[in-house]
Amino acid sequence: AFDRVLFMSGGCLTAFHRVYCEGDIPWDDKEFRFYFLGSAAVWAAVVYYFFFRNAGREVTWKDFVNNYLSKGIVDRLEVVNKRYVRVVFAPGKSPLDGQYVWFNIGSVDTFERNLETAQLELGIEGESRIPVVYSTESDGSFLLSMLPTILIIGFLLLTLRRGSAGVGRSGRGMGGLFSVGETTAKVLKDEIDVKFKDVAGCEEAKLEIMEFVNFLKNPKQYQELGAKIPKGAILTGPPGTGKTLLAKATAGEANVPFITVNGSEFLEMFVGVGPARVRDLFVMARKNAPCILFIDEIDAVGRKRGRGNFGGQSEQENTLNQLLVEMDGFNTATNVVVLAGTNRPDILDPALLRPGRFDRQIFIGPPDIKGRASIFKVHLRPLRLETSIKKDNLARKMAALTPGFTGADIANVCNEAALIAARHLCDSIIQKHFEQAIERVIGGLEKKTQILQPGEKKTVAYHEAGHAVSGWYLEHADPSLKVSIIPRGKGLGYAQYLPKEQYLYTKEQLLDRMCMTLGGRVSEQIFFGKITTGAHDDLKKVTQSAYAQIVQFGMNEKVGQVSFDLPRQGEMALEKPYSEATARLIDEEVRTLINMAYEKTLTLLTEKRSDVQKVAVRLLEKEVLDKADLLELLGPRPFAEKSTYEEFVEGTGSLEEDTSLPEGLKDWNKDRGKDKESTDEQIARHVTGGMPF
Repeated sequence: AFDRVLFMSGGCLTAFHRVYCEGDIPWDDKEFRFYFLGSAAVWAAVVYYFFFRNAGREVTWKDFVNNYLSKGIVDRLEVVNKRYVRVVFAPGKSPLDGQYVWFNIGSVDTFERNLETAQLELGIEGESRIPVVYSTESDGSFLLSMLPTILIIGFLLLTLRRGSAGVGRSGRGMGGLFSVGETTAKVLKDEIDVKFKDVAGCEEAKLEIMEFVNFLKNPKQYQELGAKIPKGAILTGPPGTGKTLLAKATAGEANVPFITVNGSEFLEMFVGVGPARVRDLFVMARKNAPCILFIDEIDAVGRKRGRGNFGGQSEQENTLNQLLVEMDGFNTATNVVVLAGTNRPDILDPALLRPGRFDRQIFIGPPDIKGRASIFKVHLRPLRLETSIKKDNLARKMAALTPGFTGADIANVCNEAALIAARHLCDSIIQKHFEQAIERVIGGLEKKTQILQPGEKKTVAYHEAGHAVSGWYLEHADPSLKVSIIPRGKGLGYAQYLPKEQYLYTKEQLLDRMCMTLGGRVSEQIFFGKITTGAHDDLKKVTQSAYAQIVQFGMNEKVGQVSFDLPRQGEMALEKPYSEATARLIDEEVRTLINMAYEKTLTLLTEKRSDVQKVAVRLLEKEVLDKADLLELLGPRPFAEKSTYEEFVEGTGSLEEDTSLPEGLKDWNKDRGKDKESTDEQIARHVTGGMPF
């Protein structure tokens, strides 16, 4: 009983403390004090009843017979609740100063037989026998069992009342059981320190976003011409390209409230919560108008309807329907702009993307080399670099070494460089730290504890040498920048290449890239006469490239000029969009294409066998080879290649990212020609009609 009372008391007080004290409810609240003090009084009464009342002294049957019954001091026996017997002493004969004794019994029949036997043995007969009284008393067990239920009911009633009247930190109702329909969106005004100057590599998207800001600041500029302010825009693009960062920068630049919510927060286990939260969200937006509403990862609720719902209700579809209705409910004078972000625009419902809801789709792709240089400049600002390093030159060189990197990857590279410098107790960051950070991001962490057997190490060396030599002598392949046989991540070897900045590929270019990828497997076959599992990732890439050429790009004569969508990685294709005969033909052509690439690579590496061997032997000696080592071993590459920032951007105009304004935006500013302003200041001034942010 003592443990139960302590446990329930502690749980009750802890619940009160967490819900009310941490919910900003003051102690001078009368209702709160009534419930709290009433609960404390009840528990005090329970504790007093069980621990401060006269509980008597428990004895055994043998002690009762020898110490009390045999001495003739027992007045009567009271059988209470048929569970225990209370011994009442004769007046003036109590040996315990007023405290009674008691003992447990198994059953009344057994007790009566034992008592009669004991009295016969003691010679107690006739009128001298001890009378037995039967009684029923409440021992508090029923009250004790009901107290948790009573407290829970009282706690729920108080919570329900607080749900409609309580106020928490956010200034809104604290909620309760029926407050799950309230939106979890956050209203931000001056709490974001990200500005447009902190966003680089997406200047076109930045211009469109700033135009939305101007819609909110100068609506008459458009309404006087009869134009309708767009309802919203959806930011699409691969992960890490800066969609959420651009939305945060919009909040940082605009002088209007910024309401942000995640798409997954609309979906709960309770039916109807999603639509209720959508309604509450747009009510909040209307109250704070003009404002910007940002829904991140909108694909959580915006998926196409009618998929996977076999006749039942779909909470996600109901939430989407409510979102469509709410966006239609905005009129041109509401001044609420809805922004959304997703990297899966292909699965969104078409009704969500039609004009009148999300009027504009802004694609934010991976940055080009100029954009990467601009992003590096942004992330190099807070870093302590060596005094001899110029940030502009370092940003350009790193941009040339990181083709295909997104803004998130570049931020990771800069952070890893700082961590590497700190790990080596350096006072500043040097260029070598950035090169090591790129290797860390591309290949993974170097595993110095993973020791290869001599035979395995030799196989890895010839495998990587096959990649390097095939890429060196194939015109359209990427030249090797660094080759290593030190295990990194999941791989046993590592090779870094310098891809070209291009967006269109021919059949010949794709074939050369497949041949370079197969160089490791071919090298193993030539020098060892057997193959290993080390080419698993290479074969996977080659297979994907071959299927893409035939199924998507229409680069096969037998299959023809057709294009089918391949399932995404990790997705299951329930049915193919072509017949079984076409599928069989595609499989045959894929094998033919891969075999052709394999034979071409085999012929090349057989001719360059000595070069492969030289590279492999040097790899076994040094473990890491850079481009200078490859030039020494193989000579100059027979094809022209670009290796510097200036060569990559040659013929594209300025070396800096093109941030010039469209003519329409230039006309809005009467003070154009202020070349001393920064690019972001010029954009802001043009877009907002000369008004400062």
